[in-house]
Amino acid sequence: MTEPLKLNLPKEVEKDSADQTKRFFNTYFNAPLSFSANEVDAVLGFFESRDFEKSAAQSISTVLMQQAKIDGVNVYTLLDTLKGVDDIQISAIVAQVLNYNRQKVSSLGFTSDKIAREESRNIVVWYA
Repeated sequence: MTEPLKLNLPKEVEKDSADQTKRFFNTYFNAPLSFSANEVDAVLGFFESRDFEKSAAQSISTVLMQQAKIDGVNVYTLLDTLKGVDDIQISAIVAQVLNYNRQKVSSLGFTSDKIAREESRNIVVWYA
């Protein structure tokens, strides 16, 4: 029997009479995470003020708050750290955190225009 493909797309929800039982056993060892409304509003507002669209800000905020709670980091301390970061650096940080919390079949990234000499696979590449 073949394994199902691992994708980063949402799973199709199949409804049956055993849904509650499946949900119980699938989350048995995972404690639910809860956040105060102030924390959610602060993180969401931070990313919306950095010109992230609402849906992107919600997704990023959810992942960052989950990771902060798992790592035992105060959300407000995390936001204070991110305030001193410029837009390119925040994009890199967000991409790293999202990649860490994704399936390993794909990853997010970004490119930046830089004038530098780069060596890749023993081929020297010059950017102009």
